[in-house]
Amino acid sequence: MTNQPKEYGLETRAIHAGSRPDATTGARNTPIYQTTSYVFDDVDHAADLFNLQTFGFIYSRLTNPTVSALEERIANLEGGRAGVCCASGHSAQFLAFFSLLEPGDRFLASKNLYGGSMTQFGVSFKRLGWDVDFVDCTDLEAVKAAIKPEHKALFIEPLANPGGVILDTQALADLAHENQMVLIADNTMATPYLFRPFEHGADIITHSATKFLGGHGTSMGGAVIESGKFDWVKSGKYPALVEADPAYHGLSFIETFGDFGFSMKTRCVGLRDFGPAMSPTNAFNLLTGIETLHLRMERHVENARKVATFLAQHPAVSWVSYAGLADSPYHDLAQKYFPKGPGSVFTFGVKGGFEAGVKVVENVNLISHLANIGDTRSLIIHPASTTHRQLSEEQQIASGAGPDVLRLSIGLETADDIIRDLDEALSLT
Repeated sequence: MTNQPKEYGLETRAIHAGSRPDATTGARNTPIYQTTSYVFDDVDHAADLFNLQTFGFIYSRLTNPTVSALEERIANLEGGRAGVCCASGHSAQFLAFFSLLEPGDRFLASKNLYGGSMTQFGVSFKRLGWDVDFVDCTDLEAVKAAIKPEHKALFIEPLANPGGVILDTQALADLAHENQMVLIADNTMATPYLFRPFEHGADIITHSATKFLGGHGTSMGGAVIESGKFDWVKSGKYPALVEADPAYHGLSFIETFGDFGFSMKTRCVGLRDFGPAMSPTNAFNLLTGIETLHLRMERHVENARKVATFLAQHPAVSWVSYAGLADSPYHDLAQKYFPKGPGSVFTFGVKGGFEAGVKVVENVNLISHLANIGDTRSLIIHPASTTHRQLSEEQQIASGAGPDVLRLSIGLETADDIIRDLDEALSLT
């Protein structure tokens, strides 16, 4: 026998990471710690907690045992150093950028993003003095040309929503690092079961845990995970992390906490002062969902391949954008980065444009017409009339959400039933 440390598989860690039997009751599932605050041992203990000289629980806006278990589980699955959970995927993005940017700062972002992210970055962030430049990240030369010395980060979706576009994450990470920029990867669509961005150069991962991690459409949540490998001091671009912070008596988060300083800053300043806390009940539901992540993702991908293949041959369909199909321009990148499959969210174009797209979503029966992805149920939406309606038609087309586009999130039902439902709705266009 050897004394080598045990290395558990992802499936085992999806069930056990961050979860231990309750020390008092022996409860095997992590309890819902439905409490706002926690008793201090004495005055010195309280002072140490508030001064960040010891770890523990103060107030559930900052830390909660149920939420902490979820943070540990997601960070473990992603291979990260530490993580912070919050109320939604949008709040995760806000917290990540708040820890990185000062008023007047700029960052780059992929053009292939969820429409809500484009609006958050391009409109709402401007009111905070944070400016974004969108770039076509499928074109590495265009990214090179777009990078400016003042850019602090590059934000991408390695597997993009809604069009299933796959980016060359490692090449983009190399470009970012050559220019002393952080690469932030939103891994919502893939989850760590299909793709682990830290293994391909990413520095920070964000999640809308509302989607595939939870998997059942019951609970909102977001997560920010750091790799612990980025050199914040060398770059000279991140004074808020490196220099003395007036919010904590002149403490430097990187000097004090080292390779998890970003997470501590995100929690102790961003989460504390803006307050987008995750509820312990939602954390419990998300923990439970992650226990079956590997099983669900296998079925999601299997069903998506069958449905995409059917649609590619349908007379009412003009095109299908799914990297699992051999004729996809992203098929080679899918083979490289997504050997288990390129997810289960994809788009297709219906002949007849906007009006035909509206007819399809109004005539499906089994498939639900709603604004979500990653559910056990199959979901459909017409982005141009819903999630991307705030964009111009030019912006919609650039983000893969033009007037004829329908987005599917393929669920866990019998594949033949999903196909029949789509066939019947398409026949009415």
